[in-house]
Amino acid sequence: MRIVIIGQAAFGEKVIQTLLKKGEEIVGIYTPPDIPGRTNPLKELAVQLGIPIFQPKEMRAPGVYAEYTKLKPDLNVMAYVTNIVPESILTYPKLGTIQYHPSLLPKHRGGSAINWAIINGEAKTGITIFWPDKGIDTGPILLQKEAEISPDDTVGSLYFNRLFPLGVEALAESIELIKQGIAPRIPQDESQASYEGLCTEKDHH
Repeated sequence: MRIVIIGQAAFGEKVIQTLLKKGEEIVGIYTPPDIPGRTNPLKELAVQLGIPIFQPKEMRAPGVYAEYTKLKPDLNVMAYVTNIVPESILTYPKLGTIQYHPSLLPKHRGGSAINWAIINGEAKTGITIFWPDKGIDTGPILLQKEAEISPDDTVGSLYFNRLFPLGVEALAESIELIKQGIAPRIPQDESQASYEGLCTEKDHH
């Protein structure tokens, strides 16, 4: 199965390493452009492994789609994506696209899901692997895993100790289900949905 990874940061790097260990074929990696003075773990890994790496400013930029289709992907895996990926790319692979989100969707859609679960004093949260569509975190659910939030958790501890490893494991599990042709697509219950904007300093008080 030819997989394209769209992602960034330590999470994207770990997803790539985990999938390669499981013998998956990664045919291309999309990650944001380098930030001067900072290393890009996905880029370093791709170069080391000889996997083609692409760093468009925007996934919607002209030329990105044409270059992407040459990779002939069967599946896209979105491993921590902050950029909008156009529908033409989401729907291109025959098996579609799966995405990681650090909350139990439909709760906490949006880019600061972990912050809001903590700010709201919730006792549990979790991760969702879903099939993204045009909306923000609105597509059908493939699988979910729950995680406890302890009273002294911070965004960092909750993410790195629980939601990060759970997410890596869940993406690998999801790909297995897709390969077996038994990956579910459970519509999100819109009546339970919550969406929060990005967290700013004032929200922490």
